[in-house]
Amino acid sequence: MANETMLADMASNPMLWVWVIIIAASIFAEIATLGLTTIWFAGGAAVALGTAIAGGNIWLQIILFIIVSVVLMVLIRPYAKKRFNIRRTATNVDSILGQTGIVLSEIDNLQSQGLVKIGGQEWTARSMDSSETIAPGEEVIVDRVEGVKVIVRKKEGGE
Repeated sequence: MANETMLADMASNPMLWVWVIIIAASIFAEIATLGLTTIWFAGGAAVALGTAIAGGNIWLQIILFIIVSVVLMVLIRPYAKKRFNIRRTATNVDSILGQTGIVLSEIDNLQSQGLVKIGGQEWTARSMDSSETIAPGEEVIVDRVEGVKVIVRKKEGGE
């Protein structure tokens, strides 16, 4: 009997389906991305679904959906990101940015050559200044990583 009433309610009020679909899609997207970006909409849609079941009009449902989603995102997301990313360790790429390396093989962008040693690992390297060559034995600083190459600049005396 209760199932028949629920199905009749869902047939007469299509917004119930809309909120259920938004909840399911938000949860699915969050599971797929794990970015803490869509779960807040599931909370807002759950409140809107409750309002729809209680007979609230569509504008009230939409307003509550927006307000609850934004409040959850603004208030809880920073805490949740900090809490869930606690065990995140820097990848090899993240850990070498700003590091000092030693040039092993001359860095010459025009010749597409260069090799540096950073933290015990060898990396293909290119210079930030495409007209500059950097000789073996010189110290360089890693500015960024592009694919499997590090982009470096000469280390100045005070760095």
